[in-house]
Amino acid sequence: MTRRSHHSLPTLLASLRAAGEETRLRILALLAEGELSVSDLTDILGQSQPRISRHLKLMAEAGLLRRSREGAFAFFRLDDATPGGALALTLARDLDPADPVLAADRERLTAVRASRAAAAQSYFANVAREWDQLRSLHVPDAAVEAAVEAAVGETPFQALLDLGTGTGRMLERLAPKAARAVGVDASHAMLAVARANLEKAGLSRVELRQGDIYALPFARGSFDLVIVHQVLHFLDDPGRALREAAALLSPGGRLILVDFAPHEMEFLRTEHAHRRLGFEKDEITAWFAEAGLDCDLAEEVTAADGVSGQLGVMLWRGRDRRLQGDFPIRQFDREVA
Repeated sequence: MTRRSHHSLPTLLASLRAAGEETRLRILALLAEGELSVSDLTDILGQSQPRISRHLKLMAEAGLLRRSREGAFAFFRLDDATPGGALALTLARDLDPADPVLAADRERLTAVRASRAAAAQSYFANVAREWDQLRSLHVPDAAVEAAVEAAVGETPFQALLDLGTGTGRMLERLAPKAARAVGVDASHAMLAVARANLEKAGLSRVELRQGDIYALPFARGSFDLVIVHQVLHFLDDPGRALREAAALLSPGGRLILVDFAPHEMEFLRTEHAHRRLGFEKDEITAWFAEAGLDCDLAEEVTAADGVSGQLGVMLWRGRDRRLQGDFPIRQFDREVA
């Protein structure tokens, strides 16, 4: 059972003062629906960017909101894993949804999300031909997704990290089983696609971050399940990336890696920026060991008819060799600056 956090009297007073203004309560109500950028809130509320930013800064300093940077954009959300975020969510949910001001805000929120989804779809349509070309070479995505879910199995997990989340598909499949789910990608455009897909799937509470896989902005031991799906072959230093990912696992946590088996399709290097043409099974196992993981599963992914495609797809599962014991899962640690 999760222990309830309490506020000190000064902290609670500061939080209530920060929330106690009409525009700020409207912002909290909107953020209860999911993560939004400053420009989103400006469009919805019809107020200037400096004014909205001042409200957000005040509430963030009071611990009511969490802020994350994505390129030139700043996104804000409520984090119910922190005392301030839980208070903010309680206040937002206590507001009457039938209030005409709040109802109008939600209508504008729907319009902003629709516009955002259309922009993401336009971007994805431009790269769809390349994606379709690659997909035709390997086992169907459905088979890969099924293999990942089988590797996750029935073992419960609380905090999920999807590195190189792309369209957010792995989050769509796994996030409903987690108390916290985070997707990281280097591309702002792909994060826009993922955000639209997750909102469409009703998963607006999933966190999306733009980040560097070699310098992830999370505390060590913050996740008990990390997915690295079709990312490693783009990297100059895959071993280093795996060490960074493994360091985020709590004791006994699991890392699931999906990538190509060795191949000789040089056009993927010249036309699609693949740095590595697949990986040997033992190569990944050795990197796992260096990262403090025991590899307990290494298998080729095949379709239901047993076909693997021209490009072989491999799945590895590594488990943090430390026993969980008395170590708590730190899935709600605050990110490092």
